[in-house]
Amino acid sequence: MSGTPPKALVVDDSPDILNLVSSALQRDGFVVSQASSGDDAIALAHRDSPDLIVLDVMMPGTDGIETCRLLREFTDAYIVMLTARADEVDKLVGLSIGADDYMVKPFSPRELVARAHAMLRRPRRTGPESSLRIFSGMNIDTGTREVWVDNALVAITRTEYEILDSLASDPRSVITRTALVQRIWGQDWFGDDHVLDVHMSSLRRKIGDVSGTPRFITTVRGVGYRFVGTPPDKT
Repeated sequence: MSGTPPKALVVDDSPDILNLVSSALQRDGFVVSQASSGDDAIALAHRDSPDLIVLDVMMPGTDGIETCRLLREFTDAYIVMLTARADEVDKLVGLSIGADDYMVKPFSPRELVARAHAMLRRPRRTGPESSLRIFSGMNIDTGTREVWVDNALVAITRTEYEILDSLASDPRSVITRTALVQRIWGQDWFGDDHVLDVHMSSLRRKIGDVSGTPRFITTVRGVGYRFVGTPPDKT
């Protein structure tokens, strides 16, 4: 971010949570905007182009799930979803529509800030200079961070791209779950690695990996994952 303070948008209909999260981020150097509804969040995200969005799931009107979906139409900011419910539905649904992480209330503001910094250390799109990873049925452009499967552009999230590129950069090798989590979320990752399962499931669905006969990513049970894409047929 070239010395510029990172920008965060905090969205929650609870003033207490809104101020708690905002204060924690501000103390750590973030420039923070606040919204108490999904509609306000959309408007502020358009105006401010935040690097990070902390978004509550359960809000009146446009809830966090739909707000996340709408945000993903125009921003690649990292999105952390907050939920008061610990059941898997909120987590899975939230992540499948483009969220990068989730936290269950009550949570530690220090942990949220640590996760935010871990995410922001990941690379952004690098612009016109490209390097292609070419496989049979798949091209990965590391410059634009775009993925093409069978000549069709696949809409994947930033986290999904980073998982795929981490595996494809070392094809045929087994990458352990721990190593993959640390590559994507950093050495100081606080969360449980179930988040990896959710992103992996969404990624596989988008690239057309059918259970039982995957074209690109296989699971090495009890260990991790392997990218099995093959070089294009030159005949």
